[in-house]
Amino acid sequence: MARVLIAGCGYVGTALGLRLLELGHAVWALRRDPAGLPSAFNKLSADLANPADLGVIPAGLDHVVYTASAGESSDAAYERAYVTGLSNLMSAIAKSGVRRVFFTSSTAVYGQAEGAWVDEDSETAPVHFSGRRTLQAEALLRAAATPSTVLRCAGIYGPGRTRLIDAVRQGTASTSDRYTNRIHRDDIAGAILHLMAASEAPATVLPGTLLLSDDEPAPQRDVTAFIAARLGVPVPSGSAPAEGPARGGDKRCNNARLHATGYQLLYPTYREGYAAMLAGAGPKE
Repeated sequence: MARVLIAGCGYVGTALGLRLLELGHAVWALRRDPAGLPSAFNKLSADLANPADLGVIPAGLDHVVYTASAGESSDAAYERAYVTGLSNLMSAIAKSGVRRVFFTSSTAVYGQAEGAWVDEDSETAPVHFSGRRTLQAEALLRAAATPSTVLRCAGIYGPGRTRLIDAVRQGTASTSDRYTNRIHRDDIAGAILHLMAASEAPATVLPGTLLLSDDEPAPQRDVTAFIAARLGVPVPSGSAPAEGPARGGDKRCNNARLHATGYQLLYPTYREGYAAMLAGAGPKE
């Protein structure tokens, strides 16, 4: 049984925590207001931006997963969540013997455009403050003594995140040619579980950076058209800006290193993921 702290436990962290519990592990979930989290979690009320709050973190943890989100789209909010919060947490656990920290970063750290392919070794020159702050957080994590893995997540979607589906229904969704990349919430949780298990094997060296994206970067127009066909509605006629144009860029993410770890995607492309959402299906087994 592993003892796992999920710091900033929200959309991804809750899904991960539930999977950990199913496998018999112990979960501590930390956030400012943990009241709405599943009752089976060990709930910790703390503000990651306040070092004095972090005395609630238990001893004897095996893994820490940092899944905090900014809460709003501002540079100050991103600095607070990703730089200040992560720095405080790393200080709090510095001498605790934690085996590994997993940090959910973002592909916003890349600034490439015009459909360029990127991987873990590509240049990171973000054009948006979100990418600059997450890249700053990655650097401070690597400078810490505790082993860590940075997980650069593409656009996260899954149950409950219906903005694109709603926009297709309303006829306002983008039909842009810009390439988009995504990863299902349950594949982020699955990949973290896979890496935790792999870390137990003798002589296994986990990657320091791993890009989490599915198998098919796709122009936004293709994703919109697929959802429209499933809904039985016309494809929107306009070409509204794609979601998150300032952050998303126009790049294609290469997930070969993720496959090399042995992880098999639950939702290899947007087709499987959105089909499951539209059918009201739960996570695939």
